[in-house]
Amino acid sequence: MSEALHRLHAAQRVAIDLFDAIEARGLLEPGILESEASRRIHELAGDAFGGPKWWHRRVVRAGANTVHPYQEHPPDRMIEADDIVFVDLGPVFEGWEADFGRTWVLGDDPRKRALRDAVVELYERGRAFAADRPELTAAGLHAFVVGTAHELGYEFGNYHCGHLVGEFPHGKIPGEKIHSYLHPDNPTPLEGTLDDGTPLTWILESHLVDQEIDRGGFVEGLLHDPT
Repeated sequence: MSEALHRLHAAQRVAIDLFDAIEARGLLEPGILESEASRRIHELAGDAFGGPKWWHRRVVRAGANTVHPYQEHPPDRMIEADDIVFVDLGPVFEGWEADFGRTWVLGDDPRKRALRDAVVELYERGRAFAADRPELTAAGLHAFVVGTAHELGYEFGNYHCGHLVGEFPHGKIPGEKIHSYLHPDNPTPLEGTLDDGTPLTWILESHLVDQEIDRGGFVEGLLHDPT
């Protein structure tokens, strides 16, 4: 794998530490607004993680808002005692972008816990599928992810399942925006390169929606291992 991918994994490891600290410090406690949780996360990142830049806006979604993907802007919601909550952050560490997401269940509702576990399973199955197929395209991975979501009993929650990531600000494939995404209309090989020869590096997103309870879960991280 490329030096860029190793650097991206180093940034992701710091992001994982940040998420662990969010949980350890109880920043997603019931009774606060999503916006307040986001503010607390920003303060934690500044105090304990060197005040990273954010290459995309911080997203905290709770309860019914968890069905909405990143690009939507649902009303600010109070986190409740039995909520499912996800956080999507894009910090920049030492000039390299991380894009990491995780889902928590604050109560012990078995349906929400199953959804939380399913988004992790989908993410890991998508990574394994891509690892075994060097010829795979963005469209091919998208088809697998959406099909697997249905196999698990859920709807997929977005029009794409990931995107390019890299050194801040990350490069994009020239041409239409869709070629920067794991999208059904993108024929780009995952193992391709940018015009300057830099290998493409991808974020894989798992966003599932349980339509019967109107709740979603979300996980994201790098597609490939650094080996």
